[in-house]
Amino acid sequence: MAAVISAGMLSGCSGNNLPKIEISSLADIASLKIGVQSGTTGEGIAKENSSDPDNNVKGYRSGMDAALALKAGNIDCIIIDELPAESIVAENDTFTIFDPGLEAEEYAIAVRKEDTALLEQINASLEKIKQGDTYNTLLDTIASGKWKELEDKSANNTDVIKMGTNAEFPPFEFLDGTDVVGFDIAMCREIAADNGKKLEITNMAFDGLIMALQSGNIDMIAAGMTITEERLQEVSFSDTYFNSKQVIIYRK
Repeated sequence: MAAVISAGMLSGCSGNNLPKIEISSLADIASLKIGVQSGTTGEGIAKENSSDPDNNVKGYRSGMDAALALKAGNIDCIIIDELPAESIVAENDTFTIFDPGLEAEEYAIAVRKEDTALLEQINASLEKIKQGDTYNTLLDTIASGKWKELEDKSANNTDVIKMGTNAEFPPFEFLDGTDVVGFDIAMCREIAADNGKKLEITNMAFDGLIMALQSGNIDMIAAGMTITEERLQEVSFSDTYFNSKQVIIYRK
């Protein structure tokens, strides 16, 4: 997914003479400066495994911002989801990935707790997508960089459903020029079309998504969002559509 990261953004940074760090277990990050995307499960894992979370866990708007900080030597490592990590490392041969063997996480679509009818519609559409060829077709098309070939089947509908996302999470959501693209966007367009609606996308900070949902500014969230007990207190989640895990990026 090299095309989803701005060419040269990482290669142009300093950091070639920084000290080497070896990470072979979660215990090795206890005293390190850890970068995370704010509001993610990676942030929680970082705080749980840091000896000084108030000072050593640094929150960033996106994984790319954290990667730039890692390249510059402002942090020592990043905790982030596996596929975005692979996109970042593909753009910088001085980075590597360590898999600490953490429990798998499940991505799902979030809606307001009272929107039970919408949740049922999303789950029914998700089932259709996963049972046929659509799921793998969307995933393969995004992964091969051919997202422009995907048709927005929802575009001609009149009724709108508003989806909130954070376009800093390739291959699930990212920017192609000014367009928000990615697997979550393609999947939610299928869901919207299946229910006779047009998908409208709002791009915002990840840690503001649930607040925007609860305030009624958006109708659902699709942003590679993991189901957690804490989030279940605030929103309802659809059936899961992808399994992932948290990994650690550090300088070789």
